Amino acid sequence: MEHVALPAAPEAAPIPWRAYARLAKLDIWDYYLSVPLVAALVLASGAGAGAGTVLVVLVLFLAGEVAMSAAMCTFDDVTGYRDGSDAVNYGPDAPARRLARKPLVAGTLTEHQAIRFGWAAVAACALCWAAAVAAAPARPWWAVAGTAALAVFGFQYTWWLRISYNGFQEFFLAALGWFFVLPLYGLLTGRFDGFAVVQALVFGLGPLLFGVYSNTNDIPGDRAVGRKTAAVLLPPRGNAAFVAGCSALEAALLVGSAAAGVAPWWFPLVMAPVIALRARQWVLGFVRGEILLARRLGIHLHRVCCALLVGVDLGLAVFGGGL
Repeated sequence: MEHVALPAAPEAAPIPWRAYARLAKLDIWDYYLSVPLVAALVLASGAGAGAGTVLVVLVLFLAGEVAMSAAMCTFDDVTGYRDGSDAVNYGPDAPARRLARKPLVAGTLTEHQAIRFGWAAVAACALCWAAAVAAAPARPWWAVAGTAALAVFGFQYTWWLRISYNGFQEFFLAALGWFFVLPLYGLLTGRFDGFAVVQALVFGLGPLLFGVYSNTNDIPGDRAVGRKTAAVLLPPRGNAAFVAGCSALEAALLVGSAAAGVAPWWFPLVMAPVIALRARQWVLGFVRGEILLARRLGIHLHRVCCALLVGVDLGLAVFGGGL
């Protein structure tokens, strides 16, 4: 009997893990700096929890942050794909590397795949933060409530409540940083310290102070899809004044906290480079018109600021005079 060769089964399509990584924007890690900042704050506070417990809570909270950021970025891409704004900003004329950052526009993922991934990320975030709360050495009500609120509202940047479309984008960018710091600090120490609050506020202003420059660059696209950012709602001079005010608020926190006795007297001296470079950023963006260069400086400046804050906390932990 003649042997008949059966047709080979088609190979399963490879899992587009790189497309999912781009969808989640895993290369944007500036908010994750909250974890080393909180670790340094805990050392400076002299909290009595064991190092192993602290490490477990930090890792679980960081995993939740990554999942939450992935969900937020995923749903933002779905919204941009649906309203056509990403097709305009990342159209066929965009460089291939830039276009690849938008898997829905590039066609490497479907809308259904993206939405499913987004909800999976939300679920993973909730599980990680629930485990972090369960493992935490302290559970003050405000820290638990803050973690829960972050889990509920964090992914709604452009989804469901569409926070960034309804006039609260700037507040959201800053508040996300605040909530990545203070609840975690509370879970690890059970405390609510003035200097920790100052550092949380400064940390949250970092992403805001490169986000507002992105918004200034994106005015035409945001206006076309009805996104109510300050840059869209305000006249050019008003927007420049708003950004200057946010920059001045950061400087006031850095200087005023020491004047009020909340921070060490030498704190503004250590943070002086941040104040000086923030002024340079504003001049670069609104005097010289180099908005994207100012945005890039803002990203690097946030990282420098975080490194200095961690250095301050480690100095307090080693040389005394803690929180």
